[in-house]
Amino acid sequence: MEEIRKKRGAYNLADYETACRKFQWLDAKKEIVWFNGKTNAAYNAVDRHAEGPEKNKPAILWEGENNERRQYSFLELSRQSNRFANVMKKLGVKKGDRVFIFLPRIPELFIAFLGTLKIGAIAGTLFAAFGSSAIKDRLGDSGAKILITDTELVKRVYHVKAELPKLEKVVVVGKKKLKKYEVSYEKEMEKSSDCFRTKMLGPEAPAFMIYTSGTTGRPKGVVHAHAAIMQQHLTAKWVLDLKKGDVYWTTADPGWVTGIAYGILGNLSNKATTLVYAGRFDAKKWYSLISRHGVTVWYTAPTAVRMMMQQEKPKQKLKSLRHLCSVGEPLNPEAIKWGMKALGLAFHDNWWQTETGSILIANYPSMNIRPGSMGRPVPGIKAAIIDDSGKILGKGKEGSLAIKPKWPSMMRKIWKNKKKYNEYFKKGWFVTGDRASIDKNGYFWFVGRADDVIKTSGERVGPFEVESALMEHKAVAEAAVIGKPDALRGEIIKAFIVLKKGSNPSKNLEEKLKSFVKKHLAGHAYPREMSFVDSLPKTRSGKIMRRLLRAKEAGQPLGDTSTLEEY
Repeated sequence: MEEIRKKRGAYNLADYETACRKFQWLDAKKEIVWFNGKTNAAYNAVDRHAEGPEKNKPAILWEGENNERRQYSFLELSRQSNRFANVMKKLGVKKGDRVFIFLPRIPELFIAFLGTLKIGAIAGTLFAAFGSSAIKDRLGDSGAKILITDTELVKRVYHVKAELPKLEKVVVVGKKKLKKYEVSYEKEMEKSSDCFRTKMLGPEAPAFMIYTSGTTGRPKGVVHAHAAIMQQHLTAKWVLDLKKGDVYWTTADPGWVTGIAYGILGNLSNKATTLVYAGRFDAKKWYSLISRHGVTVWYTAPTAVRMMMQQEKPKQKLKSLRHLCSVGEPLNPEAIKWGMKALGLAFHDNWWQTETGSILIANYPSMNIRPGSMGRPVPGIKAAIIDDSGKILGKGKEGSLAIKPKWPSMMRKIWKNKKKYNEYFKKGWFVTGDRASIDKNGYFWFVGRADDVIKTSGERVGPFEVESALMEHKAVAEAAVIGKPDALRGEIIKAFIVLKKGSNPSKNLEEKLKSFVKKHLAGHAYPREMSFVDSLPKTRSGKIMRRLLRAKEAGQPLGDTSTLEEY
């Protein structure tokens, strides 16, 4: 461990206790550039560095799936996003208009996002795997005025364009023969000036919006303000430990909040050179990217870690790495052990949501990890475990994870749905919908989504602890656990298991796994039913969709599946 500490050097957040005791948001504001009380997230992410001595420092290192490569300095990224802002101005985009980006992970996505913020419009991102129906729902609800896409993805837009009367123009990357409502990205960018005065806005002005799926209802548009950059900058500095000399890589897509907060804004604001890879998961490719680009800080998802665990360890030593982080689902202790063994570093888990806008609870590089724990609250954040009346519960008691409003990156609204927004707030708390507990040392422990917690024989069981126990067995690659209605026990635990290569499903293995969980947890906390499956339903950001397993088991409608990766 001492060797790892030396490799990392001084931590940005070296003394957690002191930082929490002395923290004031007024001091934190000094990390961001303000103009008479106004600011702009894009200016802080890029322009302020482009105006300084590090203007020629690489901001983005892009690599395509077929080894294509492009590089942009902070100055180049600033100028290109200026061009895009001028394109938007020419197309009549004004402050508050919604501009949506439907692109794969190519540089144009980042340029368009930053340029949209510069003009004062609201940037929305759509994941490149979305189908026509998902596109229509989001563009229709938001009343998007402009869409940026490419020659392949625009084909999905054609199916629904007639149902989107507010969508005036579609800017297409790489297309020459255009329809009436289409605009060539390349031609317009070439004609536009690279000079643009970024619009400074009040901190509460909306900057970007992301649609997140509910259990059964339509996707809801979560809107974040320009003030969010302050907390995204701080958490990238403290939790990801980013420094200006770092080469940083997050595998998150900008179609999701992690890919915006820590793939565009917080990371660039800290002057970190950011690697962007356009391809899909491939462990060998990922290891080669880290080695070739000298990645120092890596932020990925537990699903990706578990997939790497199923494949070969890296053959080469990834000597450049100094800090690993994980987000999306709780990180199983087994994955942390694997990181230490295979990479010589532990993955540091952290917790937040689309609605929170930035990391709120984390394991910090300067603190010891408690495997399976979410960590401790970011300085300036008051988190607690409460009961249904809003009363704070004692140490070790399970309840609702709640956060005291109002932090800078907290969502400002649910688009056109004030009632839904208000439902998040109860008794002076932002109630997250997650069940958790806090130990005597102040570490938070995830139990499960409120809807996922299983009540069996009068006992409450969190799916995460059962899944973690199953994953400790040498035959198990992944596991998902749900509660299944039972006349005798209320619910029984049912597990869906993905086995490692070389392991085969059998009644004998099923019994061994049940005994294994009993031994590790408790007699009531083992799966009474088990199904061996080839894959688990996940969102494209890596979260296991247990509600789909419950719905299918009960023969009920699946609800919104627009964010589903595979099933």
